[in-house]
Amino acid sequence: MTQNIYDTPAFFEGYSKMSRSVEGLAGAPEWPALQALLPPMSGLNVVDLGCGYGWFSRWAQEQGAAQVLGLDVSHKMLARARAMTSAPTVTYAIADLEQLDLPAGTFELAYSSLAFHYIVDLKRLFQTLHQALVSGGRLVFSIEHPIFMAPRNPGWQVDAQGRKSWPVDSYQLEGPRVTNWLAEGVIKQHRTLGTLLNMLIQTGFTLSHVQEWGPSEADLKALPALAEEQERPMMLLVSAHR
Repeated sequence: MTQNIYDTPAFFEGYSKMSRSVEGLAGAPEWPALQALLPPMSGLNVVDLGCGYGWFSRWAQEQGAAQVLGLDVSHKMLARARAMTSAPTVTYAIADLEQLDLPAGTFELAYSSLAFHYIVDLKRLFQTLHQALVSGGRLVFSIEHPIFMAPRNPGWQVDAQGRKSWPVDSYQLEGPRVTNWLAEGVIKQHRTLGTLLNMLIQTGFTLSHVQEWGPSEADLKALPALAEEQERPMMLLVSAHR
């Protein structure tokens, strides 16, 4: 079963204070790049995997999606999502993505933001999503970049001149990484870039776009603190289709 760290009080309290929790999609600097990968929403059946507060689910509905199913393992997240949602075409449900079962040929779009790096059996999830999509249906997701996840002790290293660098060790040693992010003992699953992309190909997807996200000039002007994200990729954005 997926680790349900989001229902841990300390984690949930910390997460609720993050800009992407307070401001929604506008508080996620990678959102414009992710949005550019999405098809027009009008009339689509959409599944939002690891939907959290439901920001994307509501956005998809507002853009004309016919039905949106938001799935998350966290009761606390879904309680917040339901409290913030009034549209009858958006449905939320508890789901463990490790054991997900979806009806075949149901969705035109599967979307996920920063959830897949928690999944141990990611290949099974990709297989489930492939069969749940209609022919030509799309999978669009963000995931923590393998370079960001690889270190056994992640954190910036600063030299005598004040220059930052990100340690990359144990890159080829795939498997769990335990970090203390908002709470102790958060478990993520490190895979190399090749493993991740080949897993999509092996499960029948065709890759459309891969982006190692970094801030644009406009991003840096709006939020100078993002400058450190130019030193290493934190997120990987992927678009694929059936």
